[in-house]
Amino acid sequence: MININNIYVQYGDRRVLDRVSFTIQERDRMGLTGRNGAGKSTLLKIIAGQIMPTEGNISYPSTTTIGFLHQDMFLPQGKTVLEEAMSAFDEVLVAEKRLAEVEAELAERTDYESEAYMDLIHEMTELNDELASIGGDNMRVECEKILMGLGFKVTDFARQTTEFSGGWQMRIELAKMLLKRPKLLLLDEPTNHLDIESIIWLENFLQPYEGAVVVISHDKTFLDNVTKRTIEIELGKVHDYKANYSRYLELRSERQAQLQSSFDSQQKDIARKEALVDKFRAKANKAKMAQSLIKELDRMERIEMETTDNSRMRFQFPPSPRSGEVAIKVENLTKKYGDSVILQDIDLDVIRGERIAFMGKNGEGKSTLIKLIVGDILPSGGVVELGHNVFLGYYAQNQAEALDPKMTVLETMEKNSPFELRPRLRNILGSFLFRGEDVDKKVSVLSGGERARLAMACMLLHPINLLVMDEPTNHLDMLSKAILKQALFEYDGTLIVVSHDRDFLDGMTDKVIEFANRSLITYLGDLQYFLEKRQYGTLRDVSLGKSGLNTFLSTNSNTTTTTTPKLDANSNENQEQIKRVKKNIQNAEKKINRLEEDQSKLEMIMGITEKFGTAEYQKAVSQYEANKKELEAAMAEWESAEMELEKYV
Repeated sequence: MININNIYVQYGDRRVLDRVSFTIQERDRMGLTGRNGAGKSTLLKIIAGQIMPTEGNISYPSTTTIGFLHQDMFLPQGKTVLEEAMSAFDEVLVAEKRLAEVEAELAERTDYESEAYMDLIHEMTELNDELASIGGDNMRVECEKILMGLGFKVTDFARQTTEFSGGWQMRIELAKMLLKRPKLLLLDEPTNHLDIESIIWLENFLQPYEGAVVVISHDKTFLDNVTKRTIEIELGKVHDYKANYSRYLELRSERQAQLQSSFDSQQKDIARKEALVDKFRAKANKAKMAQSLIKELDRMERIEMETTDNSRMRFQFPPSPRSGEVAIKVENLTKKYGDSVILQDIDLDVIRGERIAFMGKNGEGKSTLIKLIVGDILPSGGVVELGHNVFLGYYAQNQAEALDPKMTVLETMEKNSPFELRPRLRNILGSFLFRGEDVDKKVSVLSGGERARLAMACMLLHPINLLVMDEPTNHLDMLSKAILKQALFEYDGTLIVVSHDRDFLDGMTDKVIEFANRSLITYLGDLQYFLEKRQYGTLRDVSLGKSGLNTFLSTNSNTTTTTTPKLDANSNENQEQIKRVKKNIQNAEKKINRLEEDQSKLEMIMGITEKFGTAEYQKAVSQYEANKKELEAAMAEWESAEMELEKYV
């Protein structure tokens, strides 16, 4: 049990945390919520011992271990992904080394009755118990399992950590944290750099976790699936709700309504009694009654209503100019980085007014295609063209960080604004909560959420009928996300959005395009339709690191965007063709089933700790990779045969 006692934090004249107290129980699943700047990350850093409060303290048992995943982290250089993840077991390795030393010393000594000998026996018992509790015998298997769950491939394990972006490095740090199994796990925005499949895996990992978990996240669905308790920080105070995020919103609304009703009733009672005091005070025969009322008012426990910060962003896209029928045309598009092929022979037409979500694991090419569409990079082959009269608006994944830190808020707007809008810039900034002297702040001193709001304000300075947004909700609090979502609902142009936030995407789009194996798969439905179709394959992919036949079947049903005329199935020639195609399908399915069985056997061999580093293990890894390529080819054959069969039936 961890006690947060009377924590007070003040920066300048601003009280961030005002006498905050609560307790974290042994297996709590707690979400910290509040607006950007409310003090959530500050509180996590205090609990983790990274900063000291102005007043108050944190108390917990000496055996408590704490893991803290924060937004500003840096991995040491010179290690591979697997080596860095395995560093989580440094404590285990030290214990194993000491155990070997103790066992060697015991084997040589003969003073069995001495106190020193008994001390060694006692130390050996403690070391064995410690290794058993932290799973020392299963280190590498557990390490590979967690890395694969977070989206790494087996081939990534030997790569240097410096080869990966900041988002992937954060995954390595998260893997280390999960491998250490601390009794208290503090997670500050863990989903910011995860794709949806990795988020689902993390949810499944945290639900049965044996320690306590405290998480800050702007992903409503993630909070609902992981937490059972919500601590709200508002104006320096905390309110404790024994509920997940969605239920907390309901309870918070009920609590505020009840408090407001009680406050209003008490204020009426106070006003009535004060009026009677004023009336009776001057009358001698009523003076005793007036004094009685005064004492009653003094004894009354006054209900205090908090002054809630009701300021909110106002965001609305102007009407879109009309574009041509085809907003984007992509033909035979290929993109390579060196020998690595990211996208291959892609064809895609985006029709005016379509609302499309790009989905898929990180590294599959979502952001690459977006950069090709907006012209930030050039294709290796094929063409990408914008349609007639298309005016593009682009919010990049690092849009907020791309702002010039030396410029002020107002100067940033002036730089991006046409001359005729200059007189309205302060009003526009006011809609994004930059008021008064805020417009003279340097971009360098803005928070992540403030920079995101400024970047969005810049988007309103030009007419847009094609809006491309890559992870627009990063750094936005719940309220700002809801306002952006409503603005996008009302936006009347063509929309392409990449986001891992399921609540934000829910109902936003009418088409989902999945990126997998350098190609695209189209789903004619919203996010929920996509997740329903991908659910079995998603969980299987994450746990095994591969796709199976059922995954392929589910991801390709109802994905065709055009209707092909059927051929006459009754003609003798076509009946022969149908038999041939069905035979090809059966052969492909048999091959897929056989290869999947082989993969399962190889995975069992790869999961046996004693075989790591042996010739048998290396052979299994090589065969696994070869089978994987053969499996992909078999699936391609199956798809081709199925599509051919659709011409007849």
